[in-house]
Amino acid sequence: MTKAFPLLLALAGAFNAAQAQDVAAGARKVETCIGCHGIVGYQASFPEIHKVPMISGQSAPYIVAALTGYKQGDRRHPTMRAAAGSMSEKDMADVAAYYEQHGRDPVKPVAAATAATPPPAVAALLAKGACASCHGANYSQPVDAATPRIAGQHADYLYAALKAYQTSGNRQVGRNNAIMVGMAKPYSHAELQTIAQYLASLPGELRTVPQSKFR
Repeated sequence: MTKAFPLLLALAGAFNAAQAQDVAAGARKVETCIGCHGIVGYQASFPEIHKVPMISGQSAPYIVAALTGYKQGDRRHPTMRAAAGSMSEKDMADVAAYYEQHGRDPVKPVAAATAATPPPAVAALLAKGACASCHGANYSQPVDAATPRIAGQHADYLYAALKAYQTSGNRQVGRNNAIMVGMAKPYSHAELQTIAQYLASLPGELRTVPQSKFR
């Protein structure tokens, strides 16, 4: 154990150094992202008007999974398909590493371990989809790093994203994910909107941090 300890420290140091390099590299690759995700209150107009999602503070594995989905066509959205299509796997990893730590306050504690108890009707909708089983009890600490943090995310974006899982046969709109498609299909649009509004009301770790291309 004594001999192994220095090796563990060395490995940890190497990992932290590599992560720092990825973050630094990512900072040089986000010019395209800044145009939408670096403007507070910025709204997209396709497929409907909604705020672009907050990605500062989002988990890196999820960002990579999302970008890969757009590039491969599992997520259909012309603007994001074009943005992701020009990125290599290394580019995605670097950008994801950058945004995971971007805007985080090292002093401020993370979101509470459990979310406030929702009204009974909302609780029933969340239980119907078993939302907490993947996104965590507070919807900010998912059980898998490739699952997004959704607490505090913009309600109109969440609503548009949930509807996308209900959409099929459209070349420009929709998302393919067996779990989420199965979860979203049984809900009405009004129910999805109720879920989105509740999730958006929760405290979370996601941020939109103002950024300029002239840095």
